[in-house]
This record gives sequence, C-alpha cells and structure tokens, in this order.
Amino acid sequence: MIGRISVDKNIMHGKPCIKGTRIPVYMILDLLAGGSTIKDILDDYPDITEEDIRACVEYAAMLAREEAGELEAA
Repeated sequence: MIGRISVDKNIMHGKPCIKGTRIPVYMILDLLAGGSTIKDILDDYPDITEEDIRACVEYAAMLAREEAGELEAA
C-alpha cells in the first residue's frame, strides 16, 4: 500500500503526496486528526480512494517506527 505515496522534489517541494496528486500526506493526516472521517475526506477529494487514505496512515506509522524521539511532557 505504501506504493500509493510518492516523493518528488518537483511536486509540493518534495513533501510526500498521494501518488498522481498534489495532495500531501500531512494534509490527510491533519484532517483525520481533526475529526474528519474517511467518508468526509473522500467526499471532499473525489480523486483519491480509501486505500490512498490508509496508505497515508501506513506511511505515518512507518515514520513513527523509525523516529525514536522523545515528546515533552505536557
């Protein structure tokens, strides 16, 4: 599924995007974190699929596994 994400320095300044679009992964993650449902996102962005959204989450999980930084206590 991760193949649905692409990084191209000529598109969105090299930010990871859903392949074939200019929709950055971080935007989909921000929408999900803000309470949007998958259906909400698909309604607003009809050019992407549920699999694309899940690929964004998978990509974020992959990055979280690789980064071992600590968060400050709130």
